[in-house]
Amino acid sequence: MSTVVRLFYALTFLLSLLLVSCQSEPSMQKYFVDHQQKPGFSVFDVPSSIINADKAHLSAEQKRVLGTFKKLNVLFYKADPKHPHKIDAERKQMQTILKDTTHYQQLMKFGSGKDGGSISFVGSEDDVEEIVLYGCKSDGGLAVIRILGDKMNPADAMTFLSVLQSSEVNMQQLEPLKGILKP
Repeated sequence: MSTVVRLFYALTFLLSLLLVSCQSEPSMQKYFVDHQQKPGFSVFDVPSSIINADKAHLSAEQKRVLGTFKKLNVLFYKADPKHPHKIDAERKQMQTILKDTTHYQQLMKFGSGKDGGSISFVGSEDDVEEIVLYGCKSDGGLAVIRILGDKMNPADAMTFLSVLQSSEVNMQQLEPLKGILKP
């Protein structure tokens, strides 16, 4: 066999592997990227530097949890009363992503029907990479918050939120939110 034919077969094999390995199923990251420019959606990242917690007043557990935190990815969708079907479509799409048990493990679900939410995580119980807080209200909108970190555990989500509530938040880094939160 000539070198050109072997090269052709090798390239064909590599290309077919590449095409097979590309994920076509929906993912949280793809959802965030696909929706960041869509009307009604707001997507932004919140770095760990936004939390100005007084470390002298934190417990050892709170310090550990704060050390595992990398950043938040936040997505908001404000429901459009003129197009109520859109919130239903987005809710169904998000629920489909979160039902993928090969990626997400559900910790808690609350509410029912079209109004409610869930807390899910990615990773093992001892090494959580991502915690996802999801909520939807059919007449209000949809919100997804991804807490990204290293070696977190599911209980860290609540500890992290308590640290966040008691910390001094760097408001300059939240300037992009002003336009989102206005009615």
